[in-house]
Amino acid sequence: MKKIFIYCFIFFVAVSCKNSGDGKLENHWPNAGITYEIFIQSFYDTNSDGIGDINGVTKKLDHVKELGANAIWFMPIMPSPSYHKYDVTDYKAIHPDYGTLEDFKKLMKEAHKRDIKIVIDLIINHTSSEHPWFLESKKGRDNPYRDYYVWAQKDTISAYLNKKTITLDSDNIRQWHNPGSGEDFYYGFFIGGMPDLNFDNPKVRKEIYDIGRFWLEEMGVDGFRLDAAKHVFPDDRPVDNHEFWIEFRSEMEKIKPDVYLVGEVYDMKEVVAPYLPGLPALFNFDFHYTLIDAFKESNGSLLVEKQKEILDYYLGITPDFIDATFSSNHDQPRLLNSLNENPRKLKQAIAILMTMPGAPYLYYGEEIGMLGRKPDENIREPFLWDIQANDKGRTTWMEPVYSIDEMVTPLAIQKSMSTSYFNHYKEIIAVRNTNRGLALGNLELYSEDLPKPIMAYFRNHKDQNLFVVHNLSDQGFTIALPEGYENLIYSFGMSKADDGSISMPPYSSIVLEK
Repeated sequence: MKKIFIYCFIFFVAVSCKNSGDGKLENHWPNAGITYEIFIQSFYDTNSDGIGDINGVTKKLDHVKELGANAIWFMPIMPSPSYHKYDVTDYKAIHPDYGTLEDFKKLMKEAHKRDIKIVIDLIINHTSSEHPWFLESKKGRDNPYRDYYVWAQKDTISAYLNKKTITLDSDNIRQWHNPGSGEDFYYGFFIGGMPDLNFDNPKVRKEIYDIGRFWLEEMGVDGFRLDAAKHVFPDDRPVDNHEFWIEFRSEMEKIKPDVYLVGEVYDMKEVVAPYLPGLPALFNFDFHYTLIDAFKESNGSLLVEKQKEILDYYLGITPDFIDATFSSNHDQPRLLNSLNENPRKLKQAIAILMTMPGAPYLYYGEEIGMLGRKPDENIREPFLWDIQANDKGRTTWMEPVYSIDEMVTPLAIQKSMSTSYFNHYKEIIAVRNTNRGLALGNLELYSEDLPKPIMAYFRNHKDQNLFVVHNLSDQGFTIALPEGYENLIYSFGMSKADDGSISMPPYSSIVLEK
């Protein structure tokens, strides 16, 4: 793909927007605010070692603010032997490649000064096999740390040693691992290098709560993203999982009453929903996959009907939940790749995300159209701040395959392009942040018959009533204009409303107010 492809279809991306009320930007975090996910390793390097660092994030906080995000979620920042750091060796430290605890405190101060909240990844399902607890645990059955992990004698688990089933969040087929000595095996849901902690042990739970206290009290973070929340106990003990997270939430709220907790429960809604009492925010994986499917099938009803179904289902569990929607993350192919590298689809996808209910998450680099496919390293490539010759902070810890200058236009160039991805993201985020109907409104389906590619729904909040339409195809359509919806809030792709009808060119969107 040539870089010129990024600049194509300019005539499709004419945008106009008009804010309702006084046009004041509002911060609706956590219930409906916007969180920006950062992999520090690839973000910005301030000490020229090729690896992104905490000071680099501090330096670029104004980018997050300009984009319109209200919070940052950091992928793991603690010491670890792996590049991704999802196997922790010290829960109360910063990985030395990223900086120091003092650097982090400075970041917290600067972020809060800009009204940006900070959420960190907390990985408590497992540790690294190099964690001091595990090094002690594997020394023998009499070691004080033995019961920090899950051990079993080989002859009692022989039926499980050749497990062949996989899950949505792990393709590992061997979950009992031989430490290389004796007859005892340990349990590691993901890989042998990530032994699971034993949450039946009260000492382990106490350690975890103390770790939470450290980050909330001493470091001042605003909350945690809880990795692998479904696997704290083995999968055949879901009720124990649910009860643990209720206990965890209670312990964290004793420390910080307004603590934010968002869980990763990678499954269908019936499995996800019971976690809501313990984890008030949960990632909506169905949203991501159904968004992609809606474009693949040019079927506008797929996503809106799925989202309505999920929201109604969750409301049946509790009215106190936060729907953490996302269009991509560090485990999924880059959104532009998932959408056949079509710039119009990428721009419309973010318009859909920002006009739907929920608390949206944005993955770093999507706002400049970064590219990436599996393996995971290539979904986490260095951010392009400027053309390579001028990009003093671009990280070099890996050789990128997809997000290179020949394929992706750097941020500095995009800022001066009115039709760039970055300016499009800024525009639609600002529309959301100035219209409470989009941020806080309920979701109501449009009951009239529509062409298959048209997605239409109402967003209503108090005295603001909005009608949203997206055309998910390369064909144009005209639909009837609902009575009274005459005030244009937002138009993308030359959509327009007049004379009782709405004209929807290919891959266009419109938001109208009654």
